[in-house]
Amino acid sequence: MLTPREFYYLRHGETDWNRERRQQGRTDIPLNETGRTQASAAKPLLAGLGIATICSSPLRRARETAEIVNRSLNAELVIADGLIECNWGAGEGQVNDGWYEAWRNGGPLQGAETHADFVARSLAAINAALTHPGPVLIVGHGGVYRAVKIHARLDMDFHLPNAVPVRHTPPTDAYPWWTAQEIESV
Repeated sequence: MLTPREFYYLRHGETDWNRERRQQGRTDIPLNETGRTQASAAKPLLAGLGIATICSSPLRRARETAEIVNRSLNAELVIADGLIECNWGAGEGQVNDGWYEAWRNGGPLQGAETHADFVARSLAAINAALTHPGPVLIVGHGGVYRAVKIHARLDMDFHLPNAVPVRHTPPTDAYPWWTAQEIESV
């Protein structure tokens, strides 16, 4: 279960492999210039939200995104190993030719984490991040965000853009569903 606490999620900025539609997984690909520009553009969107802690994946693309946005937030920056992207095994660096959907539906992928293990690990890492002083900004990966979508019962077809912050509000008595809202303007 996802801890019922408001938080923000920011997928890392673009990398060359994003542009090529290659699965990065744990391959430590850096941001490209577009990714750095995207991360810089997210700074004013996050300013004024009172973010106290940023929890980031240790991979360079997420860590650099977190460092760029933190230049204006001055929040505590926590590197959280559990937020690392999925180990895609044989899928690392590959373009999805149908193997991702098979893996997501429980099919094996040589050397990869299982979908169930990946989602459980991601959820545990997100919940651990939410124990820090808040509001918390999680800077991670599109795959890790899948755990949020599953446990918050969000639209599974929603594709999280690079470096667009999303506010997540937990259920209340008046509105018993999680809501997710992109923050697109200041």
